[in-house]
Amino acid sequence: MTNNENEESSSLRRRGGNAIAAISTPKMMSRHSRHSSADESAGPRGGIGGMIGMASAVGSEATRYLVRGGGGEDDAASITPSSSSPSLHRYYCSANRHRSGDGSNENERGPRKFATRLVSGLIMIVVFLGIILAGHVYVCGMVFVLEVLLFRELVTVRYNAYYDRIDSNIPLFRTTQWMWFFVSLFYVYSDFAVEMMIKSNPRLHDHFLGYAQLAPVISFGLYAGTFVLTISTLQAGHIRFQLNQLCWTIVVLCLTVGQLKYIMHNVYNGLIWFTLPILLVITNDVMAYFSGITCGRKFVQRPFMELSPNKTWEGFIGGGIFTLIVGWYLSRFLAGWTWMTCPTNTFDLFPRGLECEVENVFQRATTYFPSQAFELFPRALIRLWPNVVELCIVAVDDVVACNGDAADGGNNIIVRPCISGVINQKHHHWELALDIVPIQLHALSLSLFASLVAPFGGFLASGIKRAYRIKDFDSIIPGHGGLMDRFDCQLIMALATWVHYNTFVKLTTVSVSKLLYMYKLLDNEERKEFLEKINQISSANP
Repeated sequence: MTNNENEESSSLRRRGGNAIAAISTPKMMSRHSRHSSADESAGPRGGIGGMIGMASAVGSEATRYLVRGGGGEDDAASITPSSSSPSLHRYYCSANRHRSGDGSNENERGPRKFATRLVSGLIMIVVFLGIILAGHVYVCGMVFVLEVLLFRELVTVRYNAYYDRIDSNIPLFRTTQWMWFFVSLFYVYSDFAVEMMIKSNPRLHDHFLGYAQLAPVISFGLYAGTFVLTISTLQAGHIRFQLNQLCWTIVVLCLTVGQLKYIMHNVYNGLIWFTLPILLVITNDVMAYFSGITCGRKFVQRPFMELSPNKTWEGFIGGGIFTLIVGWYLSRFLAGWTWMTCPTNTFDLFPRGLECEVENVFQRATTYFPSQAFELFPRALIRLWPNVVELCIVAVDDVVACNGDAADGGNNIIVRPCISGVINQKHHHWELALDIVPIQLHALSLSLFASLVAPFGGFLASGIKRAYRIKDFDSIIPGHGGLMDRFDCQLIMALATWVHYNTFVKLTTVSVSKLLYMYKLLDNEERKEFLEKINQISSANP
């Protein structure tokens, strides 16, 4: 063996360092022992080739270990052959070329990948719209399937990273994870069924009254059993590791089940509260992408987010602007369909058209833009704005009042649209009357959230992928990856929609059906007292 070859092998062993020690599993050692026995029987030339083969095999295993998440970036850099070792450098470069291909292949894959993403996206939109038209039950079924798959993708991230340790040392690891998930789902869905289905539907009061009272007890019993089983599986030498995995499971439950707890409420409050937020997030994602590739880093060179280096300020701002515009017009369009606006509280496998009294939030109304806001802009610019009227005050003695003129507080002046060329008039304020549907104002609020806050769900997903050195969470959607890669921003958006609806749209959650449900829970004496109080209130307020 020459001096150069000795130096190369020693250098590689030194650079492999901790990474080689970490991956020295029995299977790998047996493979190396087979190489060694072959080297001894091959003579000097075989020994040299065997040692180099062994070094490259060890280097390959170390690289695979580091890419899978076992080491840091410094370790990964330390096992890269340096330019001072010509033979190893040539081997390393040829391996890289074999993995990544040349530039022409990359250029060919770019359009093909975009076409795959486009086709997959269109198929997803068609399927989504088909399920929306199928009915509320099928929408809830879709949400259930998505929750299961999202949970699976997220917990699999750490399961794959620590598979060897979990498989050989941790009993019932996957079983307890899925038990926590289904216990959480049972609590969420039972609460939804009691609140939205049983309490709100007088026809179900007599049939499911007992279940409604027992649902919290059943949920707690399932929780207690899962808790005991989880603690029973703790192993003395792996408690810290198991607690870390339990914390990860809880985080995943918060991201999936927690944030989607009220999405079923959104569905049955009116499909528009389910459909509109999803379309807003999709709009923001698509338009941020196109704004980024067309204007990215042309105005702001500073990176937007280190977790996602490809994200740009231009894409973030452009996506927000387009989302506001789409939200304004899309909400008005959806408000014209009772299938989207009518709430319901029934499970119909074969739904028919919905008929209901349209709420005020979905009816056309005239509202006036705050006149104080116009004071912030130059008058020349305001006059260019369509439908803006300048109102002036004119003394009564100087002009005959006409129909439509408004008296200003009973004084001897009137307020009317300014007339060009008249000198005895004074500017009073600007007026802009908007013929809108109130849901459009709510859509602007949701659009802002979809543009400013929801993208950070995507940044969190990017951080998870970078931490565990994976490109996608799964490959279930061609060209897109996993479901978490596509729904990372939708989770917090669903929760924000429920909060907005109950805060600004439906200001009360009490209904006649819910009062009847509570009345049936009273005993005879309490019912008599309740009716007496109702009669007193009715007589006091005829």
